[in-house]
Amino acid sequence: MLKKLLILFICSFLLCGCNKRDKITEITFSTWGSVTEVKILNKIIDDFEKDNPDIRIQFIHIPQNYFQKIHLLFASSQAPDVIFINNLYLPQYASKLEDLTNLTDMQVYYPESLTALSYKGKLYAVPRDISNLVFYRNKDIIDKTPKNLEELIGILDKTGKYGISYERDVYFMFPYVLTMGEDIFNPQKSLKFYKNLEGKYAPFPSEIGSSTLAQMFMDGKIGLYLSGRWMYPKISERASFNWDVITFPGIVQLDSSGWAIAKDSKHKREAMKFIQYLSSESSSRYFLETGLIVPARIDTASEIDNKVFLDAIEKSKAISIDKNYRKNIDRMNREFFQ
Repeated sequence: MLKKLLILFICSFLLCGCNKRDKITEITFSTWGSVTEVKILNKIIDDFEKDNPDIRIQFIHIPQNYFQKIHLLFASSQAPDVIFINNLYLPQYASKLEDLTNLTDMQVYYPESLTALSYKGKLYAVPRDISNLVFYRNKDIIDKTPKNLEELIGILDKTGKYGISYERDVYFMFPYVLTMGEDIFNPQKSLKFYKNLEGKYAPFPSEIGSSTLAQMFMDGKIGLYLSGRWMYPKISERASFNWDVITFPGIVQLDSSGWAIAKDSKHKREAMKFIQYLSSESSSRYFLETGLIVPARIDTASEIDNKVFLDAIEKSKAISIDKNYRKNIDRMNREFFQ
């Protein structure tokens, strides 16, 4: 009799254990990002799973060709439950993403980030960060702050070649286009203005060689280097000269990245719970500590070490992006710079 009771107890225990395991929901989460970002995400995931023992996160890190692989996952009906996405690609996937308009506390985010991650009036991703372009300035070469493009050229005339960086990419041309009030897909005067920088004020590719503009700036060779917040930690570590950050003398494009939920996800409740954790004030602070981003949360962004990045938000504009954005950008780069 005792032996039968023992067997029944063991079976009951095993069944209970199986039932508990069955109640654990696994959701998939995809992102790109640096080693530093992945380290932060692993910490957040660990904390989330401790607070939510009924949910497990399958972390999918795609460091290269991210959107090509996401496209394939959508095409094969294997899209992750939670998808890190930016405003440049969001319109292509909007029809496959959950509408999050009524699930987000709008007041805690910069309105510009919400605008950037919306498509046709609906929000499809909860913002993580705001991205815009600023000038990193070598004060040993240029010690003046231009207020407009005319003053910028006046400063460069006195500085000469290597006064400014020049990328053969329309993304870095957009601040000039927006400042001159032209359509980003049909630049005329601004295209001529921008292309005139190369050679006269900025190095030719042959002069850059196997180096990069970022490396040339960190080596103290370029006066003004146009880039984003993502370069701040590396420049802080590497640059040994007198440098600072100033806003572009005009309007810059504003981009934003955030977390979306696949419309076909079978675990939307758990996915939303995870996104709320990722976008919480404490998680946003983790990301701020990397120095790589400007948080989209207003309360966290106020703690940033360099307020110039916040000033840049006021001089930013979320540009209109549709499903053909990437195709148009590729076409423009071929036509203008090849």
